[in-house]
Amino acid sequence: MDLTLHIWRQSGPAAKGSFVDYPAPGIDPDMSFLEMLDLVNQQLIERGEEPVAFDHDCREGICGTCSLVVNGRAHGPWTETTTCQLHMRAFKEGDEIWIEPWRARGFPVLRDLVVDRSAFDRILQAGGFISVRTGGLPDANAIAVPKEAADRAMDAAACIGCGACVASCPNASAMLFVAAKVSHLGHLPQGQPERYERVRKMVAQMDREGFGTCTNHAECEATCPKGITIDVIARMNRDLIGATVGGRR
Repeated sequence: MDLTLHIWRQSGPAAKGSFVDYPAPGIDPDMSFLEMLDLVNQQLIERGEEPVAFDHDCREGICGTCSLVVNGRAHGPWTETTTCQLHMRAFKEGDEIWIEPWRARGFPVLRDLVVDRSAFDRILQAGGFISVRTGGLPDANAIAVPKEAADRAMDAAACIGCGACVASCPNASAMLFVAAKVSHLGHLPQGQPERYERVRKMVAQMDREGFGTCTNHAECEATCPKGITIDVIARMNRDLIGATVGGRR
């Protein structure tokens, strides 16, 4: 396939960025989207031009670093798919593809398609942990966990912290990410001692990082590559009300 790419180029956080057009001839439909970018970068290097900076690591849909907006949709047109798992057969001959970074105050652009997502790390550091002394590795059945609670905890734990929820939300809200991390621990017995303190601290840190508020657009759910639903937001809000109005600790 012969394609035309419109890629966001920005030399640094303080620099003014813009879209630059690049032809992408001879693209194999079986390539992944990142392999296509690799090929384009190789062509740029051969011409003595600066390659496009973009984040990637595992390329298996696990690490969440392949954070790109493709034709206006976080991670591209396929549902429950990270950018690294998106293949070029999703496009057709002659297509024009617009590629840009996450757009959010909490995710400042570092260079080209790379954004600083350390805000998520700080949110997790604020409360996304348990301080119970666990000692050695316990037997799998030592702590009884109801199956429904275990299933819901595992569903929430599937969050890879990619930030697609922020990039797709018109308010740039991080509520789905925070709620997934809160719900993961909140469903388990080990997470109960700090349940309400955790939600207070993580939501407060989210606000300090400059993310917007949730107004139930549900775009986060639509673009989450792991299929996490806004049910976790409802649960987190209940815990937050209990922690603030109800005085629970």
